[in-house]
Amino acid sequence: MLQLGQETDLREFCVTLNPGRTAEFMEGLEDAEVWAVLQHAEPYRRAEIFGYFEEDRKLNMLTREPADQAAELIEEIPPDDRVDLIHALPTATVEKILPLLPVIDRRDIERLRSYVEGTAGSLMTTDVAKLAERFTAREALEELSRQASDLETIYYLYVVDDNNLLRGIVSARQLVSAISNTTKTLGDLMETDVVVALVGEDQESVANKVERFNLLAIPVVDSGRQLLGIITHDDVIDVVREELTEDAQRIAAVAPLEDDFLRIGLIKLSYKRGIWLTILFFAALLTAFALRAYEDELNSFAWLVWFIPLIISAGGNSGSQSATLVITAMTGGEVKNSDLPRVLSREFVVSLLLGSFLSLIGFLVALAIAPTAWAALVIPCTLLSVIFCGCMCGVTLPILFKRMGLDPALMSNPFVAGIVDILGIVIYINVARVLLG
Repeated sequence: MLQLGQETDLREFCVTLNPGRTAEFMEGLEDAEVWAVLQHAEPYRRAEIFGYFEEDRKLNMLTREPADQAAELIEEIPPDDRVDLIHALPTATVEKILPLLPVIDRRDIERLRSYVEGTAGSLMTTDVAKLAERFTAREALEELSRQASDLETIYYLYVVDDNNLLRGIVSARQLVSAISNTTKTLGDLMETDVVVALVGEDQESVANKVERFNLLAIPVVDSGRQLLGIITHDDVIDVVREELTEDAQRIAAVAPLEDDFLRIGLIKLSYKRGIWLTILFFAALLTAFALRAYEDELNSFAWLVWFIPLIISAGGNSGSQSATLVITAMTGGEVKNSDLPRVLSREFVVSLLLGSFLSLIGFLVALAIAPTAWAALVIPCTLLSVIFCGCMCGVTLPILFKRMGLDPALMSNPFVAGIVDILGIVIYINVARVLLG
């Protein structure tokens, strides 16, 4: 269609399918060709299709294509999304585009850009349905029809006074149900106990509120309760995914990546991984020094050396399991700081059950290697002690980090494993000392 200049067919192509499907069909085109196709759609439709492309592709198109066309497109993009794009664009491109936008949009962009990254203000959109308390249901619907083209969502309708203070909330369902009643106003219909997010509130806290109260959107207010915007559920999903990714990376002893894995620079990726690898390297050196300190015992009972990997792995694996379970439970809000006694009591029982089972297997193996059955008891006694210590460290350290105001995911699996490795060697040799003299 592009080659033949079939403009009518291109316009139909842009409106026939779901915008996401339209974007998929254009994946094989060059950026310039995609931009040429988009010019055949109405501005609002163009923005819808544009939103489904990868961020790199969107940035490339906005940077390379004419500034007036880019400005026309950005004007139609929801406020929260266009601010993210503006943040990512080169400064020179931004300086070309911003003067071409309407004054009201420029002010909105500058205001949203001023909020700190990772707060409610940086996530919100200012396209929100605001209605007066005095409106009847029918009047509210008429007003809503005038605002609808500029709104991102109308799941919830926010009732404000003349000073833009949030008074209450009315759902679209309530409004439609009350349309036959000509006397009831929004003041009669609205719920005044509204769950809100403060503009400076951390994005993870906002996501927890949306999940807890099962909301489709949450209003953002300032300290004076002025309605500034809303955060919709799709943005909350992005936050949850981002927070889970960060926790997963920390659990793997990697400093969180600011960009996608395949896009981040190799030097920066090496740095992010190298910080913790260096810390863990020195932790492993302590294990080596611990072995050196017990050199005489190991020379006297050489068969003990054969079980060192077993002892270390059993303790490290049990600690990693416990740490992962507690960190994910804390991230999901299942475990709080005050739950430490209960967590410890449960882990006490579990560690003894797991330790007893693995100790029995270890004892049967040791019988075939150790010089006597009495000597073989070193292995099950050590395994039970090491697994117990591993589990206790795994659940205690993340909760203690949380109490100190730090991210519990910092107490990552390799870090716990490193601590338990040293404990394992110390416990192993001292158990051998006691039983073997």
